[in-house]
Amino acid sequence: MSLKARSRRNAIHAMLFYSGGCNGCDIEVANALLSPRYDLEQYKVLFTWNPREADVLIVSGIIAWQLLEPLKKIYSMIPNPKAVVAIGSCPINGNVYKNLVGDIGVNEDIFAPLDNIIPVDVKVPGCPPRPEDILEGVVKGVPKLVEAP
Repeated sequence: MSLKARSRRNAIHAMLFYSGGCNGCDIEVANALLSPRYDLEQYKVLFTWNPREADVLIVSGIIAWQLLEPLKKIYSMIPNPKAVVAIGSCPINGNVYKNLVGDIGVNEDIFAPLDNIIPVDVKVPGCPPRPEDILEGVVKGVPKLVEAP
């Protein structure tokens, strides 16, 4: 077993990427999942701000045109295997911004769904989703990482 595989069995590093919107999902992630009540770290999922040490990319909010290229760059910097979790209705379908959403390649301000930009492994619907659902979604991405060779 490689060192990377062994360390992934001990702790998964997640990176939160906020890409625009109302911040409802970010509040749920930061205030709920990092609080003692839900405690994401009890599942050995730790937050990082360095994409090179991240295993899971958590994306919340609609994808504003200013953040389209940085999102692609951060995704490419995360080593394989990696999991992507879309949190909230905005990255899944555009939610309240749906009538403003353009297609990739068209000069619009907002892009959705996230599937059109990067591959998504887990979708957590809601506006904002409950902390229990976010926790379940992040943990659902872990087997893809641990079972990888």
